[in-house]
Amino acid sequence: MNIKQAKQEITNTLKAYLAKDQLGNYLIPTVRQRPVLLMGPPGVGKTQIMEQIAAETGVGLVAYTITHHTRQSAIGLPFIEKRTYGGEEVSVTEYTMSEILSSVYQLMERTGLQEGILFLDEINCVSETLAPMMLQFLQCKTFGNQALPEGWLIVAAGNPPEYNKSVRDFDVVTLDRVKRIDVEEDYGVWKEYARRKNLHGAVLSYLDIKKDNFYRIENTADGLQFATARGWEDLSELLYAYETLGIRADREVVGQYIQMPRIAKDFANYLEMFYKYQKTYHVEGILSGTWENITVLELREAPFDEKLSVMGLVLSRLSEEARNTRCQDALTDALHTSLTEFREKIADAPPLTVLDQLLWKRRTAMKQAKEAGQLDKESRDLKQREINALEDYRQRLDREAVAPEGAMDAVRGWFGEEVERRKAVAMETKDMFDNAFRFLETTFGDSQELVIFVTEITAEYDTSWFVEQFGCDAYFRHNRELLFDSTRHRIREEIAAAKAAEQEENT
Repeated sequence: MNIKQAKQEITNTLKAYLAKDQLGNYLIPTVRQRPVLLMGPPGVGKTQIMEQIAAETGVGLVAYTITHHTRQSAIGLPFIEKRTYGGEEVSVTEYTMSEILSSVYQLMERTGLQEGILFLDEINCVSETLAPMMLQFLQCKTFGNQALPEGWLIVAAGNPPEYNKSVRDFDVVTLDRVKRIDVEEDYGVWKEYARRKNLHGAVLSYLDIKKDNFYRIENTADGLQFATARGWEDLSELLYAYETLGIRADREVVGQYIQMPRIAKDFANYLEMFYKYQKTYHVEGILSGTWENITVLELREAPFDEKLSVMGLVLSRLSEEARNTRCQDALTDALHTSLTEFREKIADAPPLTVLDQLLWKRRTAMKQAKEAGQLDKESRDLKQREINALEDYRQRLDREAVAPEGAMDAVRGWFGEEVERRKAVAMETKDMFDNAFRFLETTFGDSQELVIFVTEITAEYDTSWFVEQFGCDAYFRHNRELLFDSTRHRIREEIAAAKAAEQEENT
């Protein structure tokens, strides 16, 4: 299955394991809650889906790459304990708590979360001395005499032997005690994730053109060469940082992430063209509605791959602005919730005290979410922006010596600035959408390029969110035409199939 299907299956497994009956007991006894064994090629996204599942289900996450551990750090250190059996005192071996299990208990103490996921990566690459202990852990959920707490799902991940010479096979006894899920790379599924994470437009448009270069691992005379999903995502982050710093990524830099020289060279050349298209076609001018006729003529006569790249540039900028609008919308909603709470409490406490309490609550929640592994970059930025705004309100109330009875009106006015900012950002983005469609209609008319563009807007998370929230007449018009054409095509196929079947019966 692909990684998206694996994520859903693990989510369902977690929910099933944590479900309880009317007496508060787990529906599936702990002894029957099999660990998940997630097997798939390196860099396909196994770790990322663990973080997503923890955040979406609200449970804790403790993650370890098990190859970094020795037998002692994984299971604990032995010590001698005195016991009395049958009236005779004897010395027995006990173990200190495993570092891994200790991390689970620490997270439970820090966050208050009593249920979660223990993720053990590279499980089939452990050292020879540690292997028996890890197999015991998968089978019995214990290290030495220490057990994993109830309510924690074990997910162990590994690579098939064709990707790693260091892997060891599991015996049938172990395999019969785990829930095995095999995953494989899938560009279409990864692209959904990449859009949601706002990967660099050059990466997405390049891989749209050359999907076969998305994931490759080859043994060559020069050694192992590979391009993976992880490599593309990490390269995307670097490209954004380099652009901010005014640094240009060359072939050597690309090759540090995409470690297959042929693909690295090809993408580096494409990246140069990508930056060239930004200047040649004046994307900012297109979105502001100030393009020149020569731009239309050049793109109309350009090769199809070049047209796709330019549309990718336009879509990338629309996605960026739509994301800014969505984040501003989310901030406004979050602040509205905070100020509703502020209004309810200032009758019983001074306004500054209430804001201090709100700030403490928001900071504590942010810290706990981070420690529980539930805080991605977007969530972190939203929480931080909300905290910054509340801090600003508090400072202004104090600095301007606003009387308690006027505090709510003052804060409401400052909050209104955020509301106006949301409105302005949305209007500016809507104009960009309208200008993009006008340019493409002028350039291509009702052609396959418009079909591709509408399809990409529908599939991309932020652009589809924006259109749903704020509308875009040109999008809706083309989308209706696309749906009509698809329906008409399907009906024609059904009629043709029925006629063919009828002819076959007559003969």
